[in-house]
Amino acid sequence: MQVLVHGGAGTEPDDPETRRAVLERAADDGAAASTPVDAVEAAVRVLESSPRFNAGVGSAVQSDGEIRTDAGIMTDDRSVGAACSMPGVEHAVSVARVVMDETPHGFVSGDHALRLADAFDVDTGVDLWSERTRDRWADLEHPDDGVEAELEWLREGYGARGPSGRRLDESDRPPADLDHDTVGAVAFDGESLAAATSTGGRWLALAGRVGDVPQVGSGFYCCPSAAVSATGAGEDIARVTLSRRVARHVERGRPAEDAAELGLEEFAELTGSTAGVICIDARGTLGSAYNSDAMQTARASSR
Repeated sequence: MQVLVHGGAGTEPDDPETRRAVLERAADDGAAASTPVDAVEAAVRVLESSPRFNAGVGSAVQSDGEIRTDAGIMTDDRSVGAACSMPGVEHAVSVARVVMDETPHGFVSGDHALRLADAFDVDTGVDLWSERTRDRWADLEHPDDGVEAELEWLREGYGARGPSGRRLDESDRPPADLDHDTVGAVAFDGESLAAATSTGGRWLALAGRVGDVPQVGSGFYCCPSAAVSATGAGEDIARVTLSRRVARHVERGRPAEDAAELGLEEFAELTGSTAGVICIDARGTLGSAYNSDAMQTARASSR
């Protein structure tokens, strides 16, 4: 089993060595699994349990002061499961796995995803706040006089796009450390592939916002040629279906590293945003690329 994991594309992390140790443990746990889909779920669950990543415990906070988690998982026969907008769910990846394995659907959201999690013994009602997110939220003055005021407040704090999709100037963007990063994993056992991605979303996103992570082809994708997980500017990743783009380059004959680099180059040209991807192809070749300040990865093999 080969496993490659990432801890998100963003700014340079605080205490990178401790963070890297968590990534290495996630990769090791994945490599010890019996199938690729078990591997990516196991790896992502480790990262969801660490407050150092934007997934599960320590996730970003939305505009109403609620933490909601999203995830997607996929195998090379194109079986897929995704779940989103789940308050109090640490292991969003496991809910996505339930959607894939136990339902005829590909995507379940909100309260209905919580009911599904409860039915299949995935813990709900978990406290997802970390010391860092509590402190950041406590420092804010949240408007309480209607949606228009909240949207204006979000434009100042969210920093993605203004009215009519206008990209905000650099001076309008939030401090870089107000966003931290999505996690993901890809795996290959010599015969089959799997990919998974999990997130707490973007800091100060409008309550109920869903980004690229649980969208097939955007935050994650898997086909007989490649498994891909993406991280970064979610709306832009979804606009160009970044994970599917990388997989398509593998399908056209490029090795995983070249496909990741080319897909990211195209993404940057189309959007001007930052992102990162990891990829493994059906030959067992690993690839990763990012255009942010940093993207930590770890790999492990059971061979």
